[in-house]
Amino acid sequence: MKYALIIFVCTLFVSCNDSEETDYTVKNDLEIQEYIAANNLNAEKSATGLYYVINEEGTGEQPTATSDVTVAYKGYFTDKAVFDQSDAEGISFNLQQVIAGWTEGITYFKEGGNGILLVPSSLGYGSSGRAGIPGGSVLIFEVNLVSVN
Repeated sequence: MKYALIIFVCTLFVSCNDSEETDYTVKNDLEIQEYIAANNLNAEKSATGLYYVINEEGTGEQPTATSDVTVAYKGYFTDKAVFDQSDAEGISFNLQQVIAGWTEGITYFKEGGNGILLVPSSLGYGSSGRAGIPGGSVLIFEVNLVSVN
């Protein structure tokens, strides 16, 4: 009996391990599709699971995944709660220094282009999240590619 209790307690702790990665793929995809339908968006889905809407493609240079860019953006959840926002001038960074959803998504625009990136957690902050962004969160970004630097 004593050994059965020890095995049960060990199994309980192992099954409650917070360090395990949770796969949100199906949940995120459904959440994104519901958001697209509710907001009447004409979104494309890439092979990685990123959804994107090109409002204006832009006419300038098109960045690659290793480009330095300046982007003005607003980031929010599917409930429209904003978690981050730049000013109109945007912020500059290298596309290798951001979440995978941005590294891929910004390359769909040319300078002057704008649209929406609908990022599943697998291309964002995963199941662990980060400050102010819970693990497994779908992230939506309104982006304006100001320049390719």
